[in-house]
Amino acid sequence: MASFPLLAIIVAIYTLFALAAPGWLETALFGLPLLSGLTLPFRGGDVLLVLGLILLCVEVYRATSSSTGAILNHVLSLVVFIVALIELIVMRQMANMTFFLIVLMTASDVIAGFTVTISTARRDLQHP
Repeated sequence: MASFPLLAIIVAIYTLFALAAPGWLETALFGLPLLSGLTLPFRGGDVLLVLGLILLCVEVYRATSSSTGAILNHVLSLVVFIVALIELIVMRQMANMTFFLIVLMTASDVIAGFTVTISTARRDLQHP
């Protein structure tokens, strides 16, 4: 489980809803009252973005490990990014800003994962 890329969950859920129930992604699920008196609506896609950002933070934290599981996680994260990018380019249901931002999260996961792991490994090699 340690090598499973968490953002794959977001990509899978978004794909499922985009294909099976696209209205859910645009429907306001709840509102956050603001001090200005206005309410900030959260649509289904917005909730997935927030969850994705939280999972991205967890992935960056997990990237600090240089174990074999972490390396496998980075490779699988790259696969998730490639699949999400292909979905964005090919599938009409995915051609929107919300899924584009999810794809950017998967790209950030790949870049941060490899960068943090390389930096950690370099530090470990310099200080035996």
